[in-house]
Amino acid sequence: MTQSDFSPSAKDRILIALDFDNADDAIRMTRSLAGNVGGFKVGLELVNAVGFDIFDRLMDAGAERIFYDAKFHDIPNTVAGAVRAAARRGVWMVNVHASGGGAMLRAAREAADTVSHPPLLIGVTILTSIDTATLNRDLRVSGGTSDQVLHLARLAQAVGLDGVVASPQEVAAIRATCGPSFVTVIPGIRPAGVAADDQARVASPRSAVQDGAHYLVVGRAVTATPDPRAAAEAVASEIADAVSAT
Repeated sequence: MTQSDFSPSAKDRILIALDFDNADDAIRMTRSLAGNVGGFKVGLELVNAVGFDIFDRLMDAGAERIFYDAKFHDIPNTVAGAVRAAARRGVWMVNVHASGGGAMLRAAREAADTVSHPPLLIGVTILTSIDTATLNRDLRVSGGTSDQVLHLARLAQAVGLDGVVASPQEVAAIRATCGPSFVTVIPGIRPAGVAADDQARVASPRSAVQDGAHYLVVGRAVTATPDPRAAAEAVASEIADAVSAT
């Protein structure tokens, strides 16, 4: 996957986070935004609330690309089985925690490749809710968040993953370290005037794309607004402006 594989439309870079606890709201949001965004992120809350048939229901509602934000992190054999099962459901992208180590990541890669059309396999680096103080104090990892993100990005690339999830603040460094073809999936996106909420490392769509981000995960900044389609179009417009300026 490279930048040249992308559609020129800015909207295709937007992945909408369906962070709901019920199927009705998720399906309604998907129907409202299908064709106006690049894909939809399905996380643990929605899957555990309504079950795994939500993938088929969202596809029926118009979701052509589903990013399963599973964040698998377990022993290699268990993660391999989970990734294989997710791949067989036809998801477009799935992620695993890069901190699970090289053996786990290699097992995930091998499992994803067992299907005829493997999903993009993405490694989660450091959650955007974690700052350096939390990394050092709670996780007992020395150094700054950027150092750890780059270490995990290098590891993910070395074992064959397609890219990583990282905060907007590390996009430029990942691009410089791993090259432009290594996919970056960036949460913590907040358009101007939108609160950071529970995320510590955030940025605007414009700055993330200018730094080289491939995909931007956008949640409440779109889904919690009175007019989600208009909000998504505003994000796409900001992305387009950033692309034209680079």
